[in-house]
Amino acid sequence: QLLAKLLGGSIKKGKGEFGRVRINIIEHDQLFHGWDKAEYVWMSHDDYVEDIPNAKILAISENGYIAAFKINNKPIYGVQFHPEVKHTKKGIKLFENFLFRIVKFKPNWFIENIVDKIIDNIKSIVPRDEKVLVAVSGGVDSTTTAVLVKKAIGDRLVPVFVNHGLMRENEVEEVLRNLDKVGIKPIYIDASERFLSKLEGVVDCEERRRIIGEEFARIFKEIVDKDPSIKWLAQGTTYPDVIESGAVPYSSKIKSHHNVAGLPEWLKLKVLEPLREFYKDEVRRIALMLGIPKEIVYRHPFPGPGLAVRIIGKFTREKLEIVRKASYIVEQVLKKHGWYDKVWQAFAVVGDDKWVGVKGDKRSVGRIIIVRIVESEDGMTADWARIPHEILDEIAREIITEIPQITMVAYSVTTKPPSTIEPC
Repeated sequence: QLLAKLLGGSIKKGKGEFGRVRINIIEHDQLFHGWDKAEYVWMSHDDYVEDIPNAKILAISENGYIAAFKINNKPIYGVQFHPEVKHTKKGIKLFENFLFRIVKFKPNWFIENIVDKIIDNIKSIVPRDEKVLVAVSGGVDSTTTAVLVKKAIGDRLVPVFVNHGLMRENEVEEVLRNLDKVGIKPIYIDASERFLSKLEGVVDCEERRRIIGEEFARIFKEIVDKDPSIKWLAQGTTYPDVIESGAVPYSSKIKSHHNVAGLPEWLKLKVLEPLREFYKDEVRRIALMLGIPKEIVYRHPFPGPGLAVRIIGKFTREKLEIVRKASYIVEQVLKKHGWYDKVWQAFAVVGDDKWVGVKGDKRSVGRIIIVRIVESEDGMTADWARIPHEILDEIAREIITEIPQITMVAYSVTTKPPSTIEPC
């Protein structure tokens, strides 16, 4: 749209196109080499390009809007969809066409060459007499960060695993076991009561994120006070975290992230973010190159604030236990039927809405659980997973049977965008 505007075109408000949209290729061009005449792409826009002078229209959407154009006699192109996301199936092909067929570039960057550069960079940044604290959660981001830092500075790494009471079912034991496999033996701190007492009754999700981030910082300060040689905090921040937190110039803030929301000044630690420029799929490839086990690499992403962001309305310990049990059921049923590794994330959400039910031949007013299962490549966009109905039925029956407070289970069928993957 900006390109069209700068070149003399006009932009108007439209009906909006979000998620999966079919486009028709109406002009042959090298940009669409290997594409069929009709393809599905991923869109997220309200405004549209009404017209553009001195340009050839290459594709239009199913709603009649310009989906791609090329300036006459110049290698200048514009597209109104997202070729960079997984859900535009031939998006990578479009980039390859532009780079190698139109611009005639030769590829010279490979992920396989990056690990040594990251390690060397850490070595050059961290002085030999300083230590690095890294908070590990057992997920691929923090584990990969810890392994990279350990390879760079050895025993000067201080890994810490803080149990904030917002973990998934049986997660603490699983995390400690998995970290041991990669030679990371963290300081374990059970701070669940500290976190939960401060979160009790908090409605706003952003406030919960702030509370959790600040409490983590206080714990880190207690560790640093005991060992003043700790001068750095390493975080598993990835590029999607940076984007959604509005840390990229001119980007909008979608939700704050515990890694990039900013550390309190009183913590006085320098920040090390070796994965800041990588997407999740790239982090996973780096992790595999480092020899990190697949059960860590392909573990479903889990937000730093944990289950606190899967509770809508007032935060209570009752809701926390409900969402913990329900999410465990979702994961176990998917694993049983071989679906867990096919999806990006799968979990339950609980709120304040109630639904009248019948349990034991008696009227029962209970809570509603929303099951969210999505497919994605990097977390930037996502589509709801088409899970077989019999599996969804089993999930719903298990939740209602095992959790007495629940009388209704619903399934989320909304893409990202317009929704985010996590509810808040």
